[in-house]
Amino acid sequence: MSISEAAISTLRETLVSSVIFTPHDEGYADALRRWSDTGAKPAAIVIQPTEVKDVVTALGWAQDHHIDLAIKCGGHSVSGTSSSNGGLVIDLSRMKNVTVDTIKKTVTVGGGATWKDVDEAAAEHGLAAVGGTVNHTGVGGLTLGGGYGWLSGMYGLTIDNLLAATVVLANGEVVKASATENADLFWGLRGAGYNFGVVVEFTFQAYEQRNLVYAGIVAYTPDKVESVIGILNTLLLDNPDPRSGAMCIFARPPGAPVPMVNVLVFYNGSKEEGDARFTDLLDLNPVVNMIDMIPYSQLNSLQNPMATYGGRKSFKGVFFNPPLEPIFAKTLLSDFTAKVQSDPDLGASGIILEFYDMTKTLEVPRSATAFASRGSTQNGIITLRWTDESKDLEHRAWAREVQDRWKVNLDAAKVDVKGKADVPQYINYAEPGDSVVSNIYGENLERLKQLKAKYDPTNVFCKMHPIRLG
Repeated sequence: MSISEAAISTLRETLVSSVIFTPHDEGYADALRRWSDTGAKPAAIVIQPTEVKDVVTALGWAQDHHIDLAIKCGGHSVSGTSSSNGGLVIDLSRMKNVTVDTIKKTVTVGGGATWKDVDEAAAEHGLAAVGGTVNHTGVGGLTLGGGYGWLSGMYGLTIDNLLAATVVLANGEVVKASATENADLFWGLRGAGYNFGVVVEFTFQAYEQRNLVYAGIVAYTPDKVESVIGILNTLLLDNPDPRSGAMCIFARPPGAPVPMVNVLVFYNGSKEEGDARFTDLLDLNPVVNMIDMIPYSQLNSLQNPMATYGGRKSFKGVFFNPPLEPIFAKTLLSDFTAKVQSDPDLGASGIILEFYDMTKTLEVPRSATAFASRGSTQNGIITLRWTDESKDLEHRAWAREVQDRWKVNLDAAKVDVKGKADVPQYINYAEPGDSVVSNIYGENLERLKQLKAKYDPTNVFCKMHPIRLG
């Protein structure tokens, strides 16, 4: 459906604090830019409001004219859920103010902020909040889907530290959601929050974080993969420490002929404590060692060189019950290497496997929030990157095949899975339509349907893992 110039003029005239882009406006192409080129679509109009009242106006206008609607914060969706083909995009990126209450140790964040905004503002006061692991990720998207980060071992998920949110509902009402105001909506926002409205402000609990942290990447040749995975398994299962975490990343660093076994390590303590924690990894004689003592606010920038904007991308979430079988990881690395070598255009691709202490996350009952995949299962991502649009279907199909193999491996594992029923897939790593989990909301679905009927009965918010009423 095309949008008439008269309709667009009406919206222009009624907005009071927005920058507006249509195909005829300078800056339109930049307004469509997303983290992945596969997530970019040609909207008829993009607005970047600075005040809540313009969000209210735009929501009403889109519904009055029956226009497709998308909400954009960080723009990291590779499937285009923050974009609209011919419709309206409400881009919150200008609503990114961050204020810190040093007495209550809270951080209040605009709906368009990134974690870089939060990390740096909090650090000025010796504080940190539980955020993501790539700092140009949007606060809104990560939070509404749960939110794992380097501090999750100590403090739980991002949603476990969410104190309040301000939401613009489909009917234009602006409401507060917290444990004491609209508590049912607050429950739903924490794990299925894409479905209920536009969150224009978040308030998080923050924590003292004045010390430097031990962090950086160590890299190993492919023949060390089984040893590396074995050490990470042991650290997680036999010697858990909430101050610690690691990511194993199969990727080809600049200048390397093949994908390497890269490990990003983290310890919230001194160099001596970090070295002791990861002594077995260090004894494997990495070919690269970039570990250093750095400010926490710098930690979430360490993956940025591997997670740059541009290119075509596919995200496929994987998951495993620790211990991860070293031989399975070896086979995965071998197959991934063969795939990358068969097509040099995939050279910037990677597979990321997370090793986080889930003890704190498991302390919160699954029924306490809408987040359905709360448990001991570890998360990972197959992230392919290429430039040739004609290869979209081929590369996505290969990633889907690997994802399906992971699901088979999970089902076959003889491991006790704490706290988790039938939803091992982390929602923020799941593209809409992924087949590995048929119901991303698990046992919480029926309650979520009731909330959807109450807060968004006409299904205005239906881009990211929509809750179907019919």
